[in-house]
This record gives sequence, C-alpha cells and structure tokens, in this order.
Amino acid sequence: MPVDLPWTLLFLGRLLLGGAFVVAGLRNIQNAAFLTGLMAARGVPRARLALGAGIVLQVIAGAMVMAGLWTALACAVLVLFLIAATPMFHNFWDHQGPDRAARINGFVGNVALGGGFLTLIAQSL
Repeated sequence: MPVDLPWTLLFLGRLLLGGAFVVAGLRNIQNAAFLTGLMAARGVPRARLALGAGIVLQVIAGAMVMAGLWTALACAVLVLFLIAATPMFHNFWDHQGPDRAARINGFVGNVALGGGFLTLIAQSL
C-alpha cells in the first residue's frame, strides 16, 4: 500500500506542534506556584486565574491541533497565546549572560512555533 506522504507529514507536524503545547500545559501545572508568582510580579491581574486559563488553553488547543479538529481556530488561539506569553516569559532584554541566552532561545523557539501555526492555518484554509 503506498504511503500518502503529504498527509503523513501534515499528521506528524500537527502531532509535534500540538503536542508541544499539551506537554507545556501539563508541565505548567507542576510549576504553577512559580509561574503565578512570576506573572504577578510582571503585573498580571489575577495571575493564578490567568495561569489556569492559559494552561487550559494550551492543553485543549494543543489537543485540537493534534487531532486536526478546527485546526485553523486552534492554531490562531495558540498564536495569540504566544503573542501574550512570549514577552512575559522570554524577556531576554531584562537579563544578562547565560540567562539572557536561554531566554533568547525560548523567544526564538516561540517565534518558530508561531510560524508553524501560521503555516497550518494557511494549509487548512
């Protein structure tokens, strides 16, 4: 039986992109106290509620991308999430040395994820 390469690549791409957010959301549950404090220090009102909403969004939208359900909408929601979260958690401009380098890497990684989501949106239209 021949393999449908474009379908297979799209399926794997959705699994990897969506799965990254499912895993990140689940990891954020374990780090909730630290992340809530960081968000509160950055002036996020009701930081615990905002973190909880972000975790739910990451897990549900990530799972939707993985499953190919309402892919364009789920990807758009995750792009908006990245726009809000990236400068908050990867603020390299406020750091020096190895910490700055790590935050730059996180920032660039999130930009790349955003590009992947935009590509999936374009593919699904």
